[in-house]
Amino acid sequence: MRKRNSAFAVALIIIASVAHFGQTPNAPRYLMPPKEIVAAFDVQPLPTAMLSPTKQVIALISRRVYPTIAELSQPVLRLAGARANPKTNGPQRTTNIFAITLRKIADGSEVKVTVPPQANLSNVHFSPDGLRLSFLNTRDNAIELWVAETATGRAKMVSGTDRLNATTGDPCDWLHDNATLICNLVPAGRGPAPPEPTVPTGPNIQETSGKAAPAATYEDMIKTAHDEALFEYYFTSQLAAINATTGSRTLIGRPAIFESVTPSPSGEYLLVSKIKRPFSHLIPMSGFPEDAEIWTRRGELARKIADVPSREGVPLTGVPTGPRGYRWRQDQPATILWTEALDGGSLRNKVPFRDKIVSLAAPFKDAPTEFAKTEWRFANLSFTEKGIALLSESDRASRRLRTWVLEPGAEPRKVWDRRQDAAYENPGTPVMRRDSGAGGFGGGGGGGGFGGGGGANVIMQTGDFIYLTGQGASKEGDRPFIDRLNLKTLATERLFRSDAKSYETVIAPLSDDAVTILTRYETPTDPPNYYVRDLSSNSRRAVTDFKDPQPQLRGVQHQFVTYQRKDGVKLSATLYLPPGYKQGDRVPVIMWAYPREFGDADSASQISGSANRFTIVSGYSHLFLLLSGYAIFDNPTMPIVGPGETANDHYVDQLVASAEAAIDKVVDMGVGDRDRIGVGGHSYGAFMTANLLAHSRLFRAGFAESGAYNRSLTPFGFQSESRTFWEVPDLYARMSPFWYANQIKDPILLMHGEADDNSGTFPIQSERFYMALKGQGATVRYVTLPFEAHGYAGRETLLHILAERINWFDKYVKNAPPRMKEETSAK
Repeated sequence: MRKRNSAFAVALIIIASVAHFGQTPNAPRYLMPPKEIVAAFDVQPLPTAMLSPTKQVIALISRRVYPTIAELSQPVLRLAGARANPKTNGPQRTTNIFAITLRKIADGSEVKVTVPPQANLSNVHFSPDGLRLSFLNTRDNAIELWVAETATGRAKMVSGTDRLNATTGDPCDWLHDNATLICNLVPAGRGPAPPEPTVPTGPNIQETSGKAAPAATYEDMIKTAHDEALFEYYFTSQLAAINATTGSRTLIGRPAIFESVTPSPSGEYLLVSKIKRPFSHLIPMSGFPEDAEIWTRRGELARKIADVPSREGVPLTGVPTGPRGYRWRQDQPATILWTEALDGGSLRNKVPFRDKIVSLAAPFKDAPTEFAKTEWRFANLSFTEKGIALLSESDRASRRLRTWVLEPGAEPRKVWDRRQDAAYENPGTPVMRRDSGAGGFGGGGGGGGFGGGGGANVIMQTGDFIYLTGQGASKEGDRPFIDRLNLKTLATERLFRSDAKSYETVIAPLSDDAVTILTRYETPTDPPNYYVRDLSSNSRRAVTDFKDPQPQLRGVQHQFVTYQRKDGVKLSATLYLPPGYKQGDRVPVIMWAYPREFGDADSASQISGSANRFTIVSGYSHLFLLLSGYAIFDNPTMPIVGPGETANDHYVDQLVASAEAAIDKVVDMGVGDRDRIGVGGHSYGAFMTANLLAHSRLFRAGFAESGAYNRSLTPFGFQSESRTFWEVPDLYARMSPFWYANQIKDPILLMHGEADDNSGTFPIQSERFYMALKGQGATVRYVTLPFEAHGYAGRETLLHILAERINWFDKYVKNAPPRMKEETSAK
């Protein structure tokens, strides 16, 4: 009897100990990579910069590096395609800004913005005149609105006892009066959240009555009546106007679920999109039924634009048939624009015009007038300060994009007609003047397309000229530029181009004639910094002086390399060599890639990227492997080429051919040997990794993160593939490595976030693939990451991933014994 009591007491002690420490004995723990990697991982990143509308000040924004897994494990609601924190009534994750410094461009003087203790800031915005700066502060149980004076940096909370509601996106927007913000608030007196029934009242039922409703495989959908009640409770907001100086507020209209709210450029009206029942269980809230309305500042209905039905049933490559993409015209005080399909919303229908754009001006009493029609699908519409429009349309079948100049009383003139995939043909993006209003907040007003919101982002025009900036893809790699385009002659003049030994991007012109510009300059040995460049004297002056945050990486060498696939398609990659590398040494090599589809071989052969970038490594980047003695063949192009919708018809053959060419290149350079090359990728790169191991013996091991491996589980298309499973079942089978699990003979590590939020990459993809591989006797490791989404965030998680990569590749690549010659070829 005494022995039984003693054993019982020991058991109680064990149970108590387990309960105390919160985990069972021998529970797996997060791994740590070598200390030199941890030291590089933990550096404070360089601040990001935001230019004020007046172009006189930049806000330097400092963020905390990584949240902890404890932060990620806080309660979260996964509803209607969104993830919300029920305690704060905001997003699950914030940008975690802890400091803001305002620096004058003219003389470099600066002030620090006053921030609250233990600041967790986000959503930083200048007022249109640049004299104020608004930002949100997320506390444990609320989100606050703060406003700072840019001259002094003094800030104060102006939301008072009200709580902001940020479940649908950025909850506040500046009016053009520079004194008022329109915000989403948690309704006063909302009461407790709907309790979950302890006993179900019946089954959960979905039903359809014969109407086709193809949809992508979205995550986080509404599933039950209780989910619907929670969605309505947490996502319902009260609009209010908040005075930035006094904090006084004026309520606007009645509470609703606002997908988007955008003030007109004049500030007199609001463009409102209200979500309403019935809520879909198949698609996210951006496709829910909604009312599109124009309100006065007092919340009175000025005009109902549309009663938009659910987007269920909209063709996969189609658009809704009613009004969509409604936006304010940026150059007018209060004129609304929207698009309507003329082809029934389906590309299968042959019609002379696919879309029309209509216009309606305040006071919104007249019938809307037609502004333009497009032969192809409408893509974008922006206006210059002088009322000239640039309208773009795209053709999916030919992968072409063309842009027209529209002037009142004149025939449209075509300014560009180019292949979307051809990087060398990209003319750049028009430079926008950002001081004419503030952008809208929320989900985007029913499917975007027009440039800017609330009057913001008017194209800057000086005389007959507008300005274009771009990455400047070329045969020598990216060389960013700024051009001047004459809207009368359509002739283009290059004002500045980054030289061949640096990478200098144009942030914005600082003068109307673009003689002075703000740039971000870097070289392989100079960290990124901001400069004022005077084009008339070809001189530049530093605005910032950021130091090298990771000196341990300066021993890394990198170069841009080009090579060719056996079918003639030209390929490229960046080769990184580990610190201390000596010419002629053959070291283990990891290839990390992500395939892309192209309509033609010439577009696929065009080079993008630059060897002139400064190497900074963060997060769970595969480049950390450099510190463990690996060479990295980074982003070797893996183009899948085919006209129209046919690119994937030869996916496997082209993928393997690209990998063979990459391996030949790195071996011919004397850097790698064929017996010590691994491959990896994230998402579609994971899909690529599994396919390469299934259809070749080119690699010793693979590392596949958050991928999809059985395409029959994404039957209505994936990536750029728009054909359904039932149209091309053989293609879905050929592209699915799950179907070829028996052919995978080299080790593969599968990793997946347990809370993946990406369409098509449900965790079951990795779970079932692991079971298939295990059943076939493959060498496979399967790691799932608690509380992590498609992109991983937690500090403990990221360090664990780096440790897993090193351990896996050390075992199966770096220290792998030579294998038989017949095992090294493609299958």
